[in-house]
Amino acid sequence: MAVINAFKMDGLGNDFIIIDQRSKIHDLTKEQIIKICDRKFFGCDQLIYIKKSKVTDATLEFYNSDGSQSGACGNGTRCVAYLLSKEPLISAKNEILLGTSSGIIKSKVLKDKIVETDIGVPKLNWDEIPLSQKIDTKNLNLKLIDNDNKEHYGGVAVNVGNPPVIFFLENIENINLSKIGPEIENHKLFPERCNITLAKIINKNLIKVKVWERGAGLTKACG
Repeated sequence: MAVINAFKMDGLGNDFIIIDQRSKIHDLTKEQIIKICDRKFFGCDQLIYIKKSKVTDATLEFYNSDGSQSGACGNGTRCVAYLLSKEPLISAKNEILLGTSSGIIKSKVLKDKIVETDIGVPKLNWDEIPLSQKIDTKNLNLKLIDNDNKEHYGGVAVNVGNPPVIFFLENIENINLSKIGPEIENHKLFPERCNITLAKIINKNLIKVKVWERGAGLTKACG
């Protein structure tokens, strides 16, 4: 039986199984990834590969719990950065650079178990997100129906390695995210699917959110 160097980590309630492939490659099938991510087995929001890189400290590959590949994840990157910061060759560095399919992500360990990750400037153009047609990304005019059958229209689309669609609402608890999440994730407007965030602005320093993540479903947080 092959021995796999793996870890389970958590970032803001977003949990990951991380497999280090730098010394030995263990490529898993889609079915194996789905099995590992299943909450009835090990269970996680995403599975992450750490791979060798000649350009950065490592390269990361992200896989959702449905076996599909994801571009990047801020929380997952923070977990890997913390893990790598314990290694002698990396611990002395001020920044940890990790390559992803969405670009190079910089992280800093501020103190024990506190990691800051710069996910870069959000992309706002319709074809960068991507959307299937050219429309105003600041208002997609998508309809939500709350638990009182009241209609809400909106949706702001950005790309931060993954494409979240954000709905700013007064009451995010009155929306059944388990129902509308998969509907919007698979909407024809999003050829690569999308994450859905319900957001309520508490004050200028605090925003409360509920998240549906493409390929994973309801998550406690999303990078």
